[in-house]
Amino acid sequence: MDKYPTWKDNTIKPEPVRVVGEDVVPTQEKYTLNTEALEAIKARLTKARTQLILDKPFLGNLVLRLPLVAADSWCKTSATDAKSFYYNPEFIDSLNNHQIKFVLIHEALHCALTHFARRGNRTKHKWDLACDFAINPLLVKEGFHPPIDVPIFQQYSGMIAEEIYPMIDDNLNQEPMDQHLYDDQANDDSKQSDGGMREDQLQQDPKPESKVNEGNQGASSLAKQPATLRPDEIEKLASEWQKNLASSAQLAQQAGKLDGEFAKLIDFFLQPQVSWQSLLAQYMSAFARDDFSYSRPSRRTGEAILPALKSHQIDIIVAIDTSGSISQEEVNEFVSEVSAIKSNLRASITLLACDDKLSEHSPWCFEAWDELQFPAALGGGKGTNFNPVFDYIDTQDSACDVVIYFTDAKGVFPKAEPNYPVMWLIKGKEQTPWGTRIQLN
Repeated sequence: MDKYPTWKDNTIKPEPVRVVGEDVVPTQEKYTLNTEALEAIKARLTKARTQLILDKPFLGNLVLRLPLVAADSWCKTSATDAKSFYYNPEFIDSLNNHQIKFVLIHEALHCALTHFARRGNRTKHKWDLACDFAINPLLVKEGFHPPIDVPIFQQYSGMIAEEIYPMIDDNLNQEPMDQHLYDDQANDDSKQSDGGMREDQLQQDPKPESKVNEGNQGASSLAKQPATLRPDEIEKLASEWQKNLASSAQLAQQAGKLDGEFAKLIDFFLQPQVSWQSLLAQYMSAFARDDFSYSRPSRRTGEAILPALKSHQIDIIVAIDTSGSISQEEVNEFVSEVSAIKSNLRASITLLACDDKLSEHSPWCFEAWDELQFPAALGGGKGTNFNPVFDYIDTQDSACDVVIYFTDAKGVFPKAEPNYPVMWLIKGKEQTPWGTRIQLN
C-alpha cells in the first residue's frame, strides 16, 4: 500500500480547518439508536446538504436528488442504488461536517456519472474500486476532506473509471469506500472483507426494502437492503441522472459557481456518446475522392451528358503515440479499425510511430490493396513530442490528405497548425490546440 497513500499520510495535506461547533466529533460510546439519536444524525446530514447548496450549487443539487435513508446493519458505511442515499447512522455520527459532505458527494457522483450503467462485463470488485478511485482524487483536489483511511490514488487524478480499471492489480487488497448496490453479478470469487464494505456477497439473498421516509423513525424501522436494479431500471435511471447532471450544471452556471475540475467533467460526460469507430469512419469518408463528373462523354455514347462516378486514391498519415500511455491492446484495436475503413476508401496508409522522436523503423507504407498490419516492434517509451511527425510530413514531396494521430495528447504540439486536416484520437481528457478531436473512451 506504499503507493496508495491515505488521507492520514503526510504525503497529502488537507487545507487548515477551523474547529467550530459543527466540526466536533461526538465521543464514540455505545448508545441506543433511538428516534432522538437518529433525528440528530439525520439533522447533521441535512445541514451538510444545505451548506453544499449554498457553497457548491452544482454538487448540492446532485446530492439533493438522493433521499436520505438510514439503514440497518447491512450498510457498514454508506451506499447507493442510484435512487437513494443509504447510511449507517453510527458511521455518519463518527464523521465531522467536512467528511459528511465528502460522503454525500461521493455517492451522488456515482449516480451522476452513471457508474451503475457502465460496468458492462468488467469484474464487479475492480469496477467498484475504479469508480471510487476516479471520484476521490477529484474531491480532494476540490478541497473536500475524506474520512480517515480512505485511499487517495493520486496517480489516477483526471482519469475516468474505464481508464483506471485496467491499471488496477487483480490482487489489490483494497475494498471500496462504500457499497454500490447496482447488481448482483460479481463476476469473481472474491469474498466479503472483515470490514463488511463489499456488497458482492450481501446480495445473494436480497431482502425487500422497508418503507422508510424522511420523517420520524426508530431503530426498528431502519431500511433493509434494497433489491438490485433491473436492466430497464438501469436504463431509465441513467437517462434521469444525465438530465440531473445537465440541470445541476445549468443552475451552478447561472449562480457563477461552476469552474475547475467539475466544469471539465461535465463537458466530458454531457458530450454526445458516439463510438470513436463511428466518428472515425464518418470523418475518413468525408475525404474519399468519390465524386460525379459531368464532363462531355465520347461521341460513341450519344449526345446526353450523364453523371459518372469518378474515384481517386487518398493518402493518409497514421501516427501512433508510443510514449507508454497507450496499451498494446488499444493500438491493435485502432490499427484494425483503420484497416477496415481503409479497405472501403481506396486509401494508402503511411504509419508512423513516435514518442519524443520518430521510431528508427518508421515509416511503414501500405498501398490501397495491402492489408494494414501492426509492426512487430514500435519502440518508444519516452516522453511525447508531436513535432517529429509533422516535420516528417513537411519533408515529403506532396502533402497528405489527412493525418490521424492516436495519443493521450500529453505532449508538445507544433505551434502552428498545418494546412492539411489533422484528426486527434484522444485517450483521456486532454484538449488539443487545433485539429478535430475524437474521444476514444
